[in-house]
Amino acid sequence: PAGIHRAPSIRVAEAAKVIENTQRDLNIALVNELAVLFDRLGINTRDVLDAAGSKWNFLPFKPGLVGGHCIGVDPYYLTHKAQMVGYQPEVILAGRRINDSMAHFVAGKTLKLMTEEGITASEGSANVLGVTFKENCSDTRNSQVFPLIEALKGFGLKVSAVDPWADASSVFDETGVPLKNVDELEPAAVTLLAVPHQEFREKGYAWIRSMTKTPGVFVDIQAVFRASAADDETLRHWSL
Repeated sequence: PAGIHRAPSIRVAEAAKVIENTQRDLNIALVNELAVLFDRLGINTRDVLDAAGSKWNFLPFKPGLVGGHCIGVDPYYLTHKAQMVGYQPEVILAGRRINDSMAHFVAGKTLKLMTEEGITASEGSANVLGVTFKENCSDTRNSQVFPLIEALKGFGLKVSAVDPWADASSVFDETGVPLKNVDELEPAAVTLLAVPHQEFREKGYAWIRSMTKTPGVFVDIQAVFRASAADDETLRHWSL
């Protein structure tokens, strides 16, 4: 029913596939850079995107961690080929640098919020919810949650991670990150919803709140519980 577009050659077909993922990578990189800028300006990025989205031709991309086997990889294939033929790409690699830096930005922002709440990193703990590269799938390839966990650990936090979709044995073998079961989690100073699997959504904001100490910080990367958290004055909430 979707039909078939017959490309004139394998090279054209492969180029089309690569630039489709590159285009998405660059669009996400733009909103990620805007999220960093708006954070410094004290403007809520989601409010800006909601307002901009009221215009019919605004492209509805949202900030976040970019991983997986396509969007975070294909641009490097294209730029490598470009360099092989003597062309140095600028925009594509700039987008990659931005997206690859977002895990460290989120970790740094988390530490800043903890400091503002009077929580020291050496005494702090964080529960990271989700490690796959996107929600409701078991694929952890190139997931940016692992650099995020390493950055949090580097600040001195004790980090616990859970993911109902990921294979715990494979994750540990490939990354060294042990995964706990959700019911093994204890309340922490920071709750970081990295991947909004349906299981986490169904548990709801009340569960998030119960798993976060007071004072505490809730980092909701994709702003899943933005509305509920806005009405809660007892917990510091932040999202990209």
